[in-house]
Amino acid sequence: MNINSEIKASEVRVIDPDGNQLGVIPTHSALSEAENVGLDLVEVSPNATPPVCKIMDYGRYRYQQDKKQQEARKKQSAIQVKEIKVRPKTDSHDLEIKLGHIKKFIDKKNKVKVTLMFRGREITMTERGKAVLEQIAEQATEFATIEQPPKMEGRTMTMLLGPK
Repeated sequence: MNINSEIKASEVRVIDPDGNQLGVIPTHSALSEAENVGLDLVEVSPNATPPVCKIMDYGRYRYQQDKKQQEARKKQSAIQVKEIKVRPKTDSHDLEIKLGHIKKFIDKKNKVKVTLMFRGREITMTERGKAVLEQIAEQATEFATIEQPPKMEGRTMTMLLGPK
C-alpha cells in the first residue's frame, strides 16, 4: 500500500475522508488536498485504472487493522493432539482410568491419539489389541467421534478420537 509521495501514478481517483468521490485529479493536487486536511493520501486500489486513493489518517488505519488481526488471533483456538498409550494386556480398570483422561482431553476440545504398543511376543495378539481399541472407542462414543479407525503401523496400533 503506497502512501503520499510513494504513489507513482500521474493521475488518481480520489475519495475524501467522508467517502465522497472527488474525481480523477493529478497526484500532486491530491497530495496537496490531503495535506490541507492534515491527513495522508493512501493508495487503496493500485491495480485500477486510474489507481484509487483515499484521504485518511494512515496511522489510525494501521492501528485499527492491527487490532482486528489481534481479535481474530484471540478467537482462534489451536487444537492439540494428546496421546494415551495402552498395551494389549491393559486391565479393564486401567482402561476406565485412561477413558477418564480421554474424556478430559476431549472436553478441552483436543484430539486424542490412542496408541496401543506391542512388545516382544505380544505382536501375535493383534486381534486382542484391536479389541481393546474398539472397546475404548465404544465407551467413548457418547463424547467423542472416531476420526481414524485403528490401524497397524509396525509394532504399534493407533486410533484417533476427536470431539463431537
